[in-house]
Amino acid sequence: MMTPPTPPLEFFTIDGIRTATSITGDGSPILVLHGWGADSRLMQPLADGLAARRFCVHALDLPGFGQSEPPPSVWTVFDYARFVVAYLDAHNLKQVYIIGHSFGGRLGLILGSDFADRVIKMTLIDSAGVPPHRSLTTQARLTTYKTIRDGLNAVGATSLSNQLRAWYVGRYGSADYKNAGVLRDTFINIVNQDLRAHAGRVRVPTLFLWGENDTDTPLWQAKILESLIPDAGLVIFPNAGHYSYLEHLAESIRIIEHFFTHD
Repeated sequence: MMTPPTPPLEFFTIDGIRTATSITGDGSPILVLHGWGADSRLMQPLADGLAARRFCVHALDLPGFGQSEPPPSVWTVFDYARFVVAYLDAHNLKQVYIIGHSFGGRLGLILGSDFADRVIKMTLIDSAGVPPHRSLTTQARLTTYKTIRDGLNAVGATSLSNQLRAWYVGRYGSADYKNAGVLRDTFINIVNQDLRAHAGRVRVPTLFLWGENDTDTPLWQAKILESLIPDAGLVIFPNAGHYSYLEHLAESIRIIEHFFTHD
C-alpha cells in the first residue's frame, strides 16, 4: 500500500503572523497541535488517517515552528492558546475536536478550560502540563545559579552574568532549551507553567493516549491529569515512548475516531 502524499501547506496571516497549515479531508473539524520542537509533519500520519474517516483535519505549524513565523515577542503558553482561538475565528470554526501532542497537550488543557465553548472533545497524547520531579540536588543547583546570576546583574556585571548563563546552559540545559533559538525565553515561560489547576477546570470530555515508557512526560503525569479532569479516560500503549501515536498509529486512529464519534 502506497503512503499518501503529504498535502501542500497553505499560508494564512493570523494576528499578523504568517502561519502554515495543512488542511486535509472533509467533515467534522479536528484541530491538531504538535509538540515543542516539532511541526505539523509529525502529526500528518494521524491527520491523514482521520481525514480518510470523514474528518476535516487542520494541522498547523504553531508560531516559531515549521514554516510559521515566530511570535513577535516572548510568549507564554496562554499567548499560544489565544493564537489557536484566533486561528479558529479566522477559519470560522465555531467548535472543533482537539488533538494535542506534548506541548500541544498544554494548549489543550487551556482550551478545554478557558475556551471550553470552542471544543467538542479532546484527545491529548503524551501531554505536558504537570511539573517534573526535581531532585534536591537539581533544585539547590538551580537556586544557587539564579542567586549568583541575579547578584551579578544587580551590580551591573552583565558580561559575567551572560558568561555564567552560557556555561550553565551548556552544562545543564535541556536539548529543547539549547535548540530553541529565538524561542528560548518563550520556552522558559512554557516549560515552567504548571497547568494542573487548568486541568481541574477542563469542561469537555478528554481522552489521554500515553506511552508506557515515555521518559519526556512520564506515565505518572498522565495519571495525575486523568484524576484532575472530571470527564477523562486514559489508554496506555505498552512499550511505547513519547511519540506513542506513531508507534501505534492504526490503533490511535481507530481509538480517536471512536471517541470523537460516539457518546
